[in-house]
Amino acid sequence: MNLPSELKYTKDHEWVTIEDNVATVGITDFAQGELGDIVYVEVETLDETLDKDEVFGTVEAVKTVSDLFLPLSGEIIAFNESLEEEPEKVNTDPYGEGWMIKIKISDDSQIEELLSADAYKELISA
Repeated sequence: MNLPSELKYTKDHEWVTIEDNVATVGITDFAQGELGDIVYVEVETLDETLDKDEVFGTVEAVKTVSDLFLPLSGEIIAFNESLEEEPEKVNTDPYGEGWMIKIKISDDSQIEELLSADAYKELISA
């Protein structure tokens, strides 16, 4: 399983990378594997400001629909529109072209609550 050590993770199976107070968010390799073939990604919260742990969208796989939870409070400033035509990028490249949203972070202190790769690995191994 692919768990890049430079990323941060959530208990809800999202990954986060932060650059200049902007967080890029997607779902982990583990999550996409559990969901199976992803057929649709919906994010209707673009340009909205949400709190940590609020639902920012959904991902639909062949057999299930799963909510996506915001890992950090802030304004959703970008959605990966390529996922509208190619949602399978979440399966094939979850940490690259399969990214989902970008957030302008409103509370830097929440970054400390994110999991390291090792802590996330322990969570999914339990």
